[in-house]
Amino acid sequence: MEKRLRSSLQSSAEEFISLATKQNLKSSKSSFKTLIHSIKPSSPLCTSLPSTLSDSISASVQSFQNLPGSNSEQNPGSPHCPPSKRRRSSSRCSEPEPVDEKHGLIARLEILAHIALLCVSHPRKPFLLSALLPGIQALHDNLIVFESELSLSSAIEGLCEEWWKENLVGRESLISQSLPFLLSRSLTLNKKVDVHKVCLLREAFTLFDFDDESIDDLKLLLIRCMISPLYLKAEDGRRFLAFVFGLSHQVGKELLAMIRSQIPFGRKSMLEAYGDILFRAWRAAQGVSKSEIENGFLQDLIDAAIHASSGPFASYIRRVLGAFINQRTTDGVEKMLFRLAEPVVFRSLQVANSNVRQNALHLLLDMFPLEDPDSTKEEKDTLLDKQFFLLERLLMDDCPEVRTIAVEGSCRVLHLFWEVIPSPIITKVLTKIFVDMSRDECTDVRVSTLNGIIYLLGSPHSHEILKVLLPRLQHLMLDKALAVRIAAVDLLVHLKDVRNFQFNKVMELDVLLSALAIDQPPVAQKITKLLMPSYFPSKVPVEEACNRCITLVKRAPTAGARFCKFAILEGASKSHLMELVKVFLSLILSPHQLDANQIEGFLAAICYVCDDLASEAYYISALKELLDGEKLRGLLSLVSKGEVRSSLFNIVSTVCPDDVVGLHEECMGVVTNCSGLTEDVGRQTEIRSVHKLLFSLGGFDDLIEALTAFLHKAAYRCHIKFGADMPNQSVSFSKRKKSKFTGQFSIKLKIINRKQSFKDDYSVAVGVAWQVRDLLLHEDFRKAIMKSQSLEMLFVSLKVISEVSIVHCGHYKNMDISPVLAYIALALQMTVDNVGRSIQNGDSKRKKTKIDSSKFLSEASFQQIIMNILELTIDHVLNCLEKLLGEGDIMKNHDADSCKSQPTNRTDQNSTKRRRLSPTDASGPSNRGSTNDAQQVFCMVKMLTAVLKFMADVTAMCFAPHKHGLFLNCTSKCVQHIISSLDQLHRNQIQFKEEDKRNIAICLKSSFTYAAKILNLILAGSSGSSLTLPEVFVLANNMLDLIISIESCMGSGYAWRLVASVKTWLPDVLLGLGSTSFQKNTDSDEEHSSVSEQMKLHFPKWPLIVAKTELYEVTEAEDDECSQPEKFSAFNKLLAMLIILLKKNPNIMDVVGNIFMVSSLVGLEQKDFGLLLGLLRFVCLKLFKHDDRDWGDIMLSSLQELFPKIDREIAEENDEDELEKLIRAKELIEPQWIYHLYETGRVTLVDD
Repeated sequence: MEKRLRSSLQSSAEEFISLATKQNLKSSKSSFKTLIHSIKPSSPLCTSLPSTLSDSISASVQSFQNLPGSNSEQNPGSPHCPPSKRRRSSSRCSEPEPVDEKHGLIARLEILAHIALLCVSHPRKPFLLSALLPGIQALHDNLIVFESELSLSSAIEGLCEEWWKENLVGRESLISQSLPFLLSRSLTLNKKVDVHKVCLLREAFTLFDFDDESIDDLKLLLIRCMISPLYLKAEDGRRFLAFVFGLSHQVGKELLAMIRSQIPFGRKSMLEAYGDILFRAWRAAQGVSKSEIENGFLQDLIDAAIHASSGPFASYIRRVLGAFINQRTTDGVEKMLFRLAEPVVFRSLQVANSNVRQNALHLLLDMFPLEDPDSTKEEKDTLLDKQFFLLERLLMDDCPEVRTIAVEGSCRVLHLFWEVIPSPIITKVLTKIFVDMSRDECTDVRVSTLNGIIYLLGSPHSHEILKVLLPRLQHLMLDKALAVRIAAVDLLVHLKDVRNFQFNKVMELDVLLSALAIDQPPVAQKITKLLMPSYFPSKVPVEEACNRCITLVKRAPTAGARFCKFAILEGASKSHLMELVKVFLSLILSPHQLDANQIEGFLAAICYVCDDLASEAYYISALKELLDGEKLRGLLSLVSKGEVRSSLFNIVSTVCPDDVVGLHEECMGVVTNCSGLTEDVGRQTEIRSVHKLLFSLGGFDDLIEALTAFLHKAAYRCHIKFGADMPNQSVSFSKRKKSKFTGQFSIKLKIINRKQSFKDDYSVAVGVAWQVRDLLLHEDFRKAIMKSQSLEMLFVSLKVISEVSIVHCGHYKNMDISPVLAYIALALQMTVDNVGRSIQNGDSKRKKTKIDSSKFLSEASFQQIIMNILELTIDHVLNCLEKLLGEGDIMKNHDADSCKSQPTNRTDQNSTKRRRLSPTDASGPSNRGSTNDAQQVFCMVKMLTAVLKFMADVTAMCFAPHKHGLFLNCTSKCVQHIISSLDQLHRNQIQFKEEDKRNIAICLKSSFTYAAKILNLILAGSSGSSLTLPEVFVLANNMLDLIISIESCMGSGYAWRLVASVKTWLPDVLLGLGSTSFQKNTDSDEEHSSVSEQMKLHFPKWPLIVAKTELYEVTEAEDDECSQPEKFSAFNKLLAMLIILLKKNPNIMDVVGNIFMVSSLVGLEQKDFGLLLGLLRFVCLKLFKHDDRDWGDIMLSSLQELFPKIDREIAEENDEDELEKLIRAKELIEPQWIYHLYETGRVTLVDD
């Protein structure tokens, strides 16, 4: 093919062009280049080829323009039409596929454009290119026509670009289409090569008239470049954008406006790019353009950086200005910055607004030293003194944020300009930093002081004076703020790498060891890093390293142990640590004289190191050989602290040594010595480790039997003391599965059978119950308990102890909730376990017999599984609650309903036995009802909270839907009892200890939360059942009353905390208040009647408080006899939150608003006209706006009854004060009455 082309080229230009346009461009490019570049300047083709090529291009362009539909009509071969079906190719016959005329012309033009480019780029420039210009001009002028043909349009653009770069004749005529095309393509394809081309052709943009309206499209493209990440990132892109500023004054202003609009949203790289572009543009600008950048834009940036509304926004602006600040050595930059910033910065540093001072300080530190390069030395010194004076003043600023910036900024200034700052100024600034700022009351200021000193250490000139000053910072190592202590250790770690500094001369070793012993892990680990080269170096023999570590542990046992704990995190070799364990172990077990603290320290160190080493199997084997049973028993006999013992037990459970004789006995002693466990966190950790160890050693059954025996003993003591029902069953261990520790269990039986007082036995039972509940939280332990032969006795014993704990919690302060929590947790777990087992059995039977699943696990059988265990537990707990509260009818209204689902065996004999459990029958206080002692109230509230939790858990698990009404009733009784107890404490003026207040407040918060959860769950699953709706309404009212009682008894502070924490449950409280409207087929009159009955049956306390608050606002300026009611700020805040929620739902607003109306009616009927006036005022002025007439139907039903009764009372009332209240009440609702009487007809006049 190349030979034919060469032959045609030698023949004539026309023949070459004709043959070349029939070739495939992709495969012929190299041939074309070889042939064209081989033409010599003496060849006649240098004249004929350009003209022929130009004529061919022009003819082809004309042919393309003449194609039908080339501009507006669709061409059959257009990409907008569906492609025609491609014929299957065949190896036997290969006929060429027909090519439509348009595509043929496009391919021809691509070849011609490529040949033209080869002619233009010929290295020896032999061609008469002026003859080629008409053809290239034709291609350029039709570039927009070929825009959809990417290959052709790119070839034309490249040809025009080459023509411009070669500075050929007529190049000005080849940019009007090619430049916008190239600019648009660079923004569309996002290729750096296009950005580079645009930058190379940037001089061509000067030929455009940017004041002409037709140039708007090009201006928009240029402005788009200013927000293009590619242009901002590429060096060529930033150079081009800086050049664009000089094209036109108007274009420059628009680009500045675009930058200004992007600053609030800019990323770091984008803002820095804008700064670089602005600096380049400013340096190249002249006259008006330069003035516009300086006085119009940069001045505005400086003002905005100082007066920015937020710190981040100010930092964005400073990042743009940073390009000029970093180039201040460039001629003219520093003088320009001084001229723009000096007047505003110094003034802003002394204004009253702390945000402005803060922003101005940032700017001053960035520009420091701010000076005029043309001024004299005296003027510069005066200005420098002024800046240091302001810095010293800001170090003592009232705003801690300003002080934080000032102290770190001062250190930065000293670091950068130490050599040129006068010595007196350095001394003065450092004195303020070390004496005043290091003891500042603000934590951030102290942290900044340390960070600034770390930065200052980067200046070698500061080292001499810092050696003297740094020891003054020792107090920061014991600072109360963790961030300060971390920064102090960071300073010491930094000093370790600074030549001629020794950290132990800056911070005393005893101070470091004290912090290492007691401080948080971040601080302790950094101190370990600091001490590692001294006390466990890696570059010395392991024997010496171990000896150094021994020295450390002997000197400070606790600190040495924690050093070992963090050593592996700081790169200590595990093999060296293994040697360290061996050395420590031999030292402890040898007859060396070690005191108790040192032994504890070495043991703790061994535990920490072994815990890290146990992560690898190799070291587990080594530890197993090292820590045999005899050594472990010796270690346990030496240790007394719970944390260390816990670590030892964890190591044993991980290593699992073969010789465990005696360990089992030690473990059983720990778990059975559990009196006072619930309050001792350290012992709880130790006991968890023992549980884990016994499980790994196979002694878990012994553990459960021992715990059961203790519980059974306590249950029997409860039976004797209080007459609690005790099953006729004794504890027997003869049938249990034998383990390797069975022979040792008799020793524990002696401990179990040891005679103690009831108080001691009960205290042990509380600790055992805590263990049972904790074991149920772990899957492996839980499964083992469920398989234990002692499970039945464990459950029964917990049941008896729980019964006594609940019934007598209000009269005996030592009653604890742990047995109750363990009892209900075990009942729930047994229920879940039975359900899961039944489902699995049903699945296996279905697989075997392939029969319908309904035969194996019907809904009835599922309920029966639950009722077998859980139903009796629910009845038992609620019966105990009934006795505690002294409410004989707490379950009366629900027995029938519960019997429908599951009959209960309540015989007269059982009832008689249960009556023996009343507090009056047992030895103890005889008065029923609320208690007078704060500790007893706390005990009672904890117990009620545990019961509420049980009901909430059962409801959440959907195990007893038929008990929902009973749960609501019991929850209401619990809340009422708490309210009664708090009110009695308040009436008796019993003073709380602050600790008692905190404890009770925590329990009350939990009680409210569980009550709200029960309310939420029942409302979510309710279908409008009338069996539960009255109970829901009562409970919601009681919950609001509880907040009032808490605030009156314990103060607004605790009530505020409760309101803040229960905010998420407020929608449920509102739904509860409006629950009477959920029942279907209930009109507004029936709804009004239902609410009225409920309110009259049990009138809550909270409407009285609302009325008293409103009444005080009415009468405080008129009636001197009206005393200010007790302030309920937390409840009023809660009420405001409820109002906001109510206004979002008109239906609930109508129902809840009706509660206020009904309460007003109750007040009217009871002649309490203050209650009437206060509630109506709240409804008309706060719940609704004064001119709001959009009351719901239910409220209007109450209005229909209320308004005529007020009229009658006004006619009958003789007392002037009471009459005035009635008149004011009527005036409040009269506009509503008249409007709906005459405008809507929703109320009517009714004859008496």
